[in-house]
Amino acid sequence: MEENHTESHAYFMREAIRLAREGMRSKEGGPFGAVVVKDGKIIGRGNNRVASTNDPTAHAEVVAIREACKNLGSFQLDGCIIYTSCEPCPMCLGAIYWARPEKFFYACTREDAAAIDFDDEFIYKELSLPLTERKIPAKPLLRNEALPVFEEWRVMEDKVVY
Repeated sequence: MEENHTESHAYFMREAIRLAREGMRSKEGGPFGAVVVKDGKIIGRGNNRVASTNDPTAHAEVVAIREACKNLGSFQLDGCIIYTSCEPCPMCLGAIYWARPEKFFYACTREDAAAIDFDDEFIYKELSLPLTERKIPAKPLLRNEALPVFEEWRVMEDKVVY
């Protein structure tokens, strides 16, 4: 889809916003929705389901990406566009980059989310700190036992590279 397809982009963003409202009203989670589009068709839909599933990773973007990848039979979203009702949090942004869509659009900003008590700024700040200065301690353990697994992966000839 080219940049000049403003009407199409608006259509898909409105669907993401509709999913946000629907999920929020049904108490599944916060007011967030997302869709994944390929060749002008929605192949993945998601709304925030953190509260209804007790899964802190069940953000709208992650739910939509999982559904889209299942429908495509691929762990990559080549040629896809993601529409999300809010600027992605750090986790969702990471998921988007791992899925490798063509691009993504967002409606509300992270500042808008912070204004309704969905503030991810502390995570952005934590990520910029050395591991030793973060609020959740991270301690190395058994690296020498784990490294042989990495070496086995490195030389594996029939691995699926991603």
